[in-house]
Amino acid sequence: MNLDALYSELTLKTKSKLALLVMDGLGDIATKKQGYLTPLEAAKTPNLDALSRDSAQGRMIPVAPGITPGSGPGHLALFGYDPIEFQVGRGVIEALGLGIELKAGDVAARANFCTIDAKGIVTDRRAGRIETEVCEELCALLSSKIKKIGDCQVIIKAGKGHRFVVLFRGKGIEGPLTDADPHSEGKPIPAVEPVDKKSTKAAKAAKLVADFYAVALPLLAKKSPANGFLMRGIAHQPEIASFEERYLLKPACLAVYPMYKGLAQLVGMTKIEGPQTIAEQFQAYLDNYDKYDFFFIHYKYTDMYGEDGNFEAKKKAIEDFDAALPILFKKAPHVLAITGDHSTPCAVHGHSWHPQPVLLNAEWSGSDKLERFTETGANQGSLGVMEAKYLIRHMQANAKMFDKFGA
Repeated sequence: MNLDALYSELTLKTKSKLALLVMDGLGDIATKKQGYLTPLEAAKTPNLDALSRDSAQGRMIPVAPGITPGSGPGHLALFGYDPIEFQVGRGVIEALGLGIELKAGDVAARANFCTIDAKGIVTDRRAGRIETEVCEELCALLSSKIKKIGDCQVIIKAGKGHRFVVLFRGKGIEGPLTDADPHSEGKPIPAVEPVDKKSTKAAKAAKLVADFYAVALPLLAKKSPANGFLMRGIAHQPEIASFEERYLLKPACLAVYPMYKGLAQLVGMTKIEGPQTIAEQFQAYLDNYDKYDFFFIHYKYTDMYGEDGNFEAKKKAIEDFDAALPILFKKAPHVLAITGDHSTPCAVHGHSWHPQPVLLNAEWSGSDKLERFTETGANQGSLGVMEAKYLIRHMQANAKMFDKFGA
């Protein structure tokens, strides 16, 4: 019997309410330039401070020591799915998040507009973070001109900001493919290749992507600043067991950005649409409290400002999150976890391998007697350093959802 099977055998159905609050990219590192503080340590967080006094803390490794995770693996681990076993292309997640119903044979890519120079060198991977309205206009242009590539239908749908999805629908194609993204400025857009060199279906998909670029780039050539685009996470949808089936919890998702909605939908969570701010998300939690057992609430801005290297903005984002928490406390869940899907240190300007802090609050979580929720405090917490995939099991245990093991 493997460990997941054992957990399933021991799982009990209860009436407990569980909530997972994910401050994307929350973890950070203290540097001399930052006064040896992280944004979480520098932020004024009276509500998190009060919660900390009755909580357990620790640090979590999203995938494995030293491995920098993408948002997909980071969140799947938080949902209790081993991110090494369940590898999901980012395009699939983004497509689901935008409401695209994937079919067998579909290959999806997460894309974003970028700026390229006359020599085809990427000078800005995000095209200055163009507004969503501009992205929608550009996607409409591409959609009107490109309906098919070869024998495959092409579906293009705008996301938020500079992001969009490209989906290829046809027979005899599959992923995963390597990224059409240099992952840094100063380089050209690389051609995609099959990850499995022996797959003829992936080879066909790679040619589709190349042909799509050949048609699409000339249509954007005179646009500014978004005169090019990058594609990554090019893959098809894998089979994955539903969250409710694994944990006997009816789950709901409150997220703003499509990718995180897609991750939730991938494991069978119901997307609650509408809220755009963290205060509105917490209010929607209250409104739906009686309908669901588990709430995944996602907050993007800590990650966004970490990638920008903007210490003050990341600190302010944490303070804004903290200020909204009293709304959620009007109907506090029986088990509450607050963490990130990974660390996005301002000094790194991107995702990193550093373990993210986690706070767990429940009647039986115990108190680590820590006055604040910070990386430094989390290092001293009773949860220790654990793999993120076990967080959901800690939450279930604190909800009294496990029967006793053995005599």
